[in-house]
Amino acid sequence: MTLVRILLGALVASGLLLAARWTMETRRGAARGGGRAAPTPLDLLIGFVTDFFDTLGIGSFATTTAVFRLFRLVPDELIPGTIIVGHALPVLTQALLFINVVDVDPRQLTALIAVCVTGGWIGAGVVASLSRRAVQLGMGGALLVAAAFMMLSMLGEFPTGGTALAFTPRAFALALVVSFVLGALLPLGIGNYAPSLVVFSLLGMDPRAAFPIMMGSGAFVATTAGVRFVGAGRFHWRAALGLTAGGVPGVIVAVWLVESLPLGALRWLVLVVVAYASATLLKAGIRSGATDTHVSPVV
Repeated sequence: MTLVRILLGALVASGLLLAARWTMETRRGAARGGGRAAPTPLDLLIGFVTDFFDTLGIGSFATTTAVFRLFRLVPDELIPGTIIVGHALPVLTQALLFINVVDVDPRQLTALIAVCVTGGWIGAGVVASLSRRAVQLGMGGALLVAAAFMMLSMLGEFPTGGTALAFTPRAFALALVVSFVLGALLPLGIGNYAPSLVVFSLLGMDPRAAFPIMMGSGAFVATTAGVRFVGAGRFHWRAALGLTAGGVPGVIVAVWLVESLPLGALRWLVLVVVAYASATLLKAGIRSGATDTHVSPVV
């Protein structure tokens, strides 16, 4: 069995683990008399659209947060967990597709994903224990960074990258550190796609080879961190299920349409929306400084 097949098997196993934990917690809630409402058409549409464009390179974290804030669908303190849990299986679908079709050094791919998952596991525990104000300020700052990366990309300021499908030893060591940090930031709602593209390109890698690394890392972090958020009850059940049920079809459709969709004007629109969400979160976090509500950490 090749290393890539082992990696794919581990990805599937992590997705099944999240699904099993989610199902178990749902049944426990039902046994306690807590009924669960089915996702609304809007919930499904949000999942489809955000994961559709996530597959095309427009991150789903920032756009989902913006929509949740715009329509007041999810309390601010539950947004990180809802995004992680809801987008986990759609991102897993992306990873399975891209790891199969894009060539990259399997040992480096596995190591980079492993350190990113470690960072995400630590980050999920920290984020789930933060106050409402801390989550608002953290997500607001994260979205501001995401908007900056979007702006640089649309202005053509991202490095064009090299042609390598594997890092040199020195570059690989730096890439490992970066992957750990980006994994830790994922639970705050900042996607790892744009930062990874920038750093990996600067280190001489062909940008196309970065996609299986980014999506594999994102899938593992989302599924493993999602287990923690589900266990702590720090997510919005209906909204998360809507993201999953709508998101997986969105990913599949995007794979077939990736070459024909004009994205230029849409990227600018997304940038405006993300900037708006960042501003509102930061404003809300500053205003709520005197009324923090702390929650129990994930263990």
